[in-house]
Amino acid sequence: MSFRLRRSALYVPGSNQRALAKAAGLAADALILDLEDAVLPGAKPAARDQVLEALAAPPGRQERVVRVNGLDTAWGADDLRALARSGADALLLPKIDDADMVEAAGSLLEASGAPDDLALWVMAETPGGVLDIRQIAAASRRLAVIVMGTNDLARALRMPAAATLDGLETARSLCVLAARAEGLDILDGVFGDLEDAAGLRASCQQGRRLGFDGKTLIHPSQIPVANEMFGVSAEEAALATEIIAAWEAAAREGSGVAVVRGRMVEQLHADEARRLLALHQATTEEK
Repeated sequence: MSFRLRRSALYVPGSNQRALAKAAGLAADALILDLEDAVLPGAKPAARDQVLEALAAPPGRQERVVRVNGLDTAWGADDLRALARSGADALLLPKIDDADMVEAAGSLLEASGAPDDLALWVMAETPGGVLDIRQIAAASRRLAVIVMGTNDLARALRMPAAATLDGLETARSLCVLAARAEGLDILDGVFGDLEDAAGLRASCQQGRRLGFDGKTLIHPSQIPVANEMFGVSAEEAALATEIIAAWEAAAREGSGVAVVRGRMVEQLHADEARRLLALHQATTEEK
């Protein structure tokens, strides 16, 4: 089973040359080199040049993603043209309201000579985008990942900051459903309090319960918790191995049902156990 680890995706300001240089040595599974929210308007062209320079370095283990500016801004089209053949693994499209916006970005990339393996990620961070997320998720063959923009979404919904964890559960679940329906990965939104370690862990726990593959992060100190919480522990791997063995033994005897630790096991449980073991193996091999 082949897939990319996306337990942790760290936003890195494209205007911060020191942060760009340091990011390659971090343990995040993905780096989101940001040209949008983290960069002031006057600094955007220079930030784009710095990101292009960073992408010129040989790629390592990390997935390198660039969050571009929206096509409705003065910089968005130039971002896509400049980055189409930059060596990035993916481009992240912000403020997506409908499928037409994804299709327009895809068309511009094709016209700019983007290779077939350049993926698109999309932000789910507007009310319209969440309501149309199934159509958005099916809008391009390049689409690989949905990223929750919980801060922007909460602000658009006029929610108090303290309510974000629980108040956006419906929106986050709708996006998870759309991602799974279209075979995409999905990453949860950021946790903003750098001094609240328990809150970060709780946010990761809830995200995993909802079905997210990983979490977007705003500081390197958050990477170990996200990698742990969205990874597979040795105990989980042991249980998965037990489930697979029990189901395969039952299947050899002509039964589609087994019992493991008092719980019924069917093929769907064995399939999920295999996915968890593949994830555990991938995290073990990276160490």
